[in-house]
Amino acid sequence: MTTVTQPPTDIAGPESPAQTLRRYRQHLSKGRAVVAEMFGSHLEMASSGAWLWTSAGERFLNCGGYGVLTLGARHPTVLAEVRNQLDAHPIATRILLEPTVGRAAEALASVVPPSLNRMHFALSGAEAVETGLKLARANGRRRLVSMHLGYHGKTLGALSVTAKEVYQEPFRPLLPDVTHIPFGDLPALEAELAAHPGEVCVIVEPVQGEGGVILPPPGYLPGVEALCREYGGFLILDEVQTGMGRLGAWWGADLYGVLPDVLLTGKALGGGVLPVCAALANRRTFSVFDKDPYRHTGTFTGAPVLMAAVVGAIRATKEEDVPARAASLGARLLPALTEIVTRKLPGLVVEVRGQGLLIGIEFAEAGLAGEFLIELFNNRVVANHSMNGSSVVRLTPPAILDDAQVDFLLAAFEQAADDLLAHGATMPEGL
Repeated sequence: MTTVTQPPTDIAGPESPAQTLRRYRQHLSKGRAVVAEMFGSHLEMASSGAWLWTSAGERFLNCGGYGVLTLGARHPTVLAEVRNQLDAHPIATRILLEPTVGRAAEALASVVPPSLNRMHFALSGAEAVETGLKLARANGRRRLVSMHLGYHGKTLGALSVTAKEVYQEPFRPLLPDVTHIPFGDLPALEAELAAHPGEVCVIVEPVQGEGGVILPPPGYLPGVEALCREYGGFLILDEVQTGMGRLGAWWGADLYGVLPDVLLTGKALGGGVLPVCAALANRRTFSVFDKDPYRHTGTFTGAPVLMAAVVGAIRATKEEDVPARAASLGARLLPALTEIVTRKLPGLVVEVRGQGLLIGIEFAEAGLAGEFLIELFNNRVVANHSMNGSSVVRLTPPAILDDAQVDFLLAAFEQAADDLLAHGATMPEGL
């Protein structure tokens, strides 16, 4: 991989950060403006590979993006497919057949478990979740079970299975007959399935990303599948964040040895260029959508320009063996980050954990995590918080990192730890 040192275009912005902040406050989100000010009111202007540039000409290593940028930014294979499609036919009539969506479907089918060869494309991960929930209902499972700290999106159905009160409370009533149980608790799951045999849909992530990078206990996911089969349940595996190589395998389904009724993917599916998601199922499960082509649709479902991004993303992921790269980089980063934390921040960090290139650093309290995010940013690394695990800083670096970029990340991480201590971070009271 070639290290990019210069921005791909002129990054002189047409306006000041103050103008953008004003527009956010007036038309978008006052809260987002406040967060932006905490990070210095920078404007994102350009990106390439693992790097992001601001309007001030500063360069940042992008280890954020909530799992979208597994291939990095503006991957040439994805861009070539998208540009060709833009020049030819970006949006379809939805009346005639359009070949790009067929190519995308065939490409995606080639990298998932063979039986999951029917699919519905949309834009956001939440739309994939909605599709999965509708498939479950159409197949007779109207009760829903999801996991504490699980995150599945914020549309009404997806929000119903996203188990966090602060997101749900303003929008009640949500879907009925939804139960949240602890992630990793097979007896609790069996109790729900046994109480309502043949009626339950279970939705679960292989690794809980927004929950704070919570890995499943050994044998848990195969146990979930076995219980669903025993009691006539329906299993949705939400791989919107974990799929497309992020965990060091194409899918968490492969890594943990499970075959769901519905597999959800998104984020990295568009190659870090365009928003795309998909819900995949076998022919029998999907048959309700086959009977009527207008039963579950969207104006931009299978839009040619989006499907071109899918074709490019899958081709690049195959050609560059991205899952293996993610596994190798993760095996290098996780112990190195753990060593820094153990040496620099004893007592302030509870645990460093991860799988592949989904890595979480759990602090003793949420405030410390927020401070550390800012210190990382001040040292030119972009990371994310975890929306359901506020004490966890999350790193989702691209699988294209070269040795120099790994060294940059580790040096910045160590300096951020020093800066956190220099700015007065101490153990919370009572710990």
